[in-house]
Amino acid sequence: MPDALPPPNPALGTDKMLLRKEGGVGWMIFNNPERHNAVSMEMWVAAERILADFAADPAIRVVVVTGAGGKAFVSGADISKFESERSSKEAVDAYQVQTAKVYDALADFTKPTVAAIRGHCIGGGSALAVCCDMRICTERSSFGIPAAKLGLGYPLKGIRRLVEIVGPSFAKELFFTAKRFSAEDARVMGLVNRVVPDDALEATIGDYASTIAGNAPLTVDSVKAIVREALKPEPDEALCARLVAECFASEDYIEGRRAFMEKRPPQFQGR
Repeated sequence: MPDALPPPNPALGTDKMLLRKEGGVGWMIFNNPERHNAVSMEMWVAAERILADFAADPAIRVVVVTGAGGKAFVSGADISKFESERSSKEAVDAYQVQTAKVYDALADFTKPTVAAIRGHCIGGGSALAVCCDMRICTERSSFGIPAAKLGLGYPLKGIRRLVEIVGPSFAKELFFTAKRFSAEDARVMGLVNRVVPDDALEATIGDYASTIAGNAPLTVDSVKAIVREALKPEPDEALCARLVAECFASEDYIEGRRAFMEKRPPQFQGR
């Protein structure tokens, strides 16, 4: 993880969302620690811009999503903004449309995404984490979806993403009880890939991100797309076959073979 937070980027329109790029890794950092990284409308808008920037940058091969301050990943919507941002049907609809844009952009992102979770991962934070390919958390992290305590409804897409990860029974438990679950609970459910000691998150995320960024992008991205197709009742087999063929026809395939024979790290270019 970054040793220090990057300075605010004026192009994002808010200092509550930060963008950082290093070593092929793009970092999207929710920076509202005084409110446990609760998310406002302006933060969702900025998040959409950050993801678009990463998607358009060929140097970025993996994206890490995390929260600042050490106490929370994302704790959900910023309730202090409800009166100004979600007090009317029109405002609620606009908020829902914007959050859906970010969730969809992250879930459909063509490059690998990793959620680095420390502390609370609640409500919209859980929904955000579920949109990532992998989730790695600390032992003291906690998870919950308190919709049933707030009278909120969750759309099909969000529930489907959760069900694909934890299965229908655990998805129902999360929603029905609205309880707070521990990191170990999340691991048992399959909600997170790894639980690491509190002081090991930075090193673990750094290792995972750099390893993924150093692997062949065409292979990694093709597997991500093919896994998505594998979950569909009727996968696009022609697309999957084309992605595999593109890997074998790439310069990276040649580089990978040569590097193996020469016993050196490969230098993949994504072509």
